[in-house]
Amino acid sequence: MLVTAAALGLVIGLVVGSVGGGGAILALPVLVYVLGEPVGPAATGSLIVVAMAAAVGAGSLARSGHVCWRIALAFAPPAATGALLGTLASETVSPALLVLLFVPVMLTASFATWQRAAARARDDDCECPAPALLRVLVAGFAVGALTGFFGVGGGFIIVPVLTLWFDAGFRRAVATSLVIITLTGIVALVIHLLAGSHIDAGMTAALALPTALGAYLGTRLSGRLPQAVLGRAFAIVVCAVALFLLADVLVLGGPPSG
Repeated sequence: MLVTAAALGLVIGLVVGSVGGGGAILALPVLVYVLGEPVGPAATGSLIVVAMAAAVGAGSLARSGHVCWRIALAFAPPAATGALLGTLASETVSPALLVLLFVPVMLTASFATWQRAAARARDDDCECPAPALLRVLVAGFAVGALTGFFGVGGGFIIVPVLTLWFDAGFRRAVATSLVIITLTGIVALVIHLLAGSHIDAGMTAALALPTALGAYLGTRLSGRLPQAVLGRAFAIVVCAVALFLLADVLVLGGPPSG
């Protein structure tokens, strides 16, 4: 089981490091369906996995100068606030309905990102965009509320917002997204732990450590690929996960409870 966790963690990390998202939405099903964790501990464990992977990936890309720090630091606090409020609001809606509502959001992001990648590939050395601070704060809160409400997909929403709304290059969007995910993931983890959540430390570590390694390797891989290729890869991963979630609710009956 530990070998399986390590192998899947490496794959998750490669996705996180190369496309700037997908950690939680991949780690949670692995912990629940493959490793047999109850949903509650798995949700908390996935936060540790994702925050660690995002921190490693962000650190790697920050050394290359790709992080837009002004956007990341302004985006993260309202995103964390929105995520908290979104999580509270989600308690009034059934998990199946949440997923069904989230699928079209992901498919729209996938289509828009594919179109953007096909339209033009931005210069890797382009400057960070400088959107108005209020716009960044509003976007951060909105993204946080969506991710908190749906419970998945932070990077899957952050990257399209940065590329489509802020006009950032894809590589910069990935790097900045990883910083935002790290900051908001730490806040969410603290909230979970203060609320009394528990984790399987051994299983979480078995998944988190190779995920962090995979994230580092993913950032190295992304540096060798054109941004258009990265954008299309991101779109394909988002679309595939959306279809999995839809099949999970309509055919498989949703994630196990407990």
